[in-house]
Amino acid sequence: MATESKKDNFFKIDPEPHLIGNMEHINHFPGVQMWWKAIDNISRPLFLGTHPTLLTKMYEAGIEEWEAIKNDDPKNLLRAMDKYGVDIACLLPESMMDTTGYTSRWVSNGEMAKIVESNPDRFMYQPNVSPVKHKGVKNTIKELEYWVKEKGAKIFKLYPPEDTYINDPEIWPFYEKAQELGIVLDIHTGFCWVPPGKSKYALPIQLDDVARDFPELKIVAFHMGYPYCDDLNMIAMGHPNIYVCLSLLVPWALSAPRKFAKIIGEALRWVGPDKIIWGTDYAGYGAQIAGAARGLREFQLPEDLQLQYGYPPITDDDRRKIFGENLAKLLGIDTSKRRISK
Repeated sequence: MATESKKDNFFKIDPEPHLIGNMEHINHFPGVQMWWKAIDNISRPLFLGTHPTLLTKMYEAGIEEWEAIKNDDPKNLLRAMDKYGVDIACLLPESMMDTTGYTSRWVSNGEMAKIVESNPDRFMYQPNVSPVKHKGVKNTIKELEYWVKEKGAKIFKLYPPEDTYINDPEIWPFYEKAQELGIVLDIHTGFCWVPPGKSKYALPIQLDDVARDFPELKIVAFHMGYPYCDDLNMIAMGHPNIYVCLSLLVPWALSAPRKFAKIIGEALRWVGPDKIIWGTDYAGYGAQIAGAARGLREFQLPEDLQLQYGYPPITDDDRRKIFGENLAKLLGIDTSKRRISK
């Protein structure tokens, strides 16, 4: 079978591929059990609730059996990256310490580092600095400085639902240090999807306060702030340092096309293609990368929505920027040469 990577030449960077790790030793925590029940429910809007015709379309283009089976082996991730033309993955270790009563992380930053260092041409460090407030702002700043100065990390993850409000004044020194170090800060925005995390901590309107006080801090808002996409677009329109990220939502281009049309159409109109970033939300399934890669590559805004809502058509130049160029500029990555193995 011809690899998907041969079907386009868009340099792709994924800012949200999750490392879940082995959860057997933490499954006894009530919070972890609550998380798993929520994951079962998420399958409905993402898969089970999809019209059979659209679901068939998602899988008719060559998804193989191994892509539908959960596998946390980094070699499996690389296999999917090569098939669908993803050049770089910014590996993200899950914290989710609220699920374990703040006793342990699911995956440590050190475990993530070992995987990155096994293939630094394809993987990048993305330390998870959460929870900032619970573990202490001073400790988090020390952690931030270590990863930047000693390991050369350029991109980090903040997950507010397990910690505190995005605009909690007590974590202002953390933002100040992040701005000073010039890192890219990925922030989960919108509903947390998986209790016991608190959605109220991650509402995108809270970014307005952070961007106002730290205008040079490079912020990427994951999941488009869903379902508060309009709020996020308005905030990003006013603050040049806020970028919006389509992670998790891109496969809807295949499974819920008009829903996705409004999400990306509004972003293109209000924020513009220079500040939209692609992402997969990969969590062990190659099919997640397939849906995100095919979704953006093949999707076009329906003409009636372009006329009714003023959405611009998606061009290949837009796709090039969204797939990788926008994030590459923030991270200082050369996109002139592909890194995939064909």
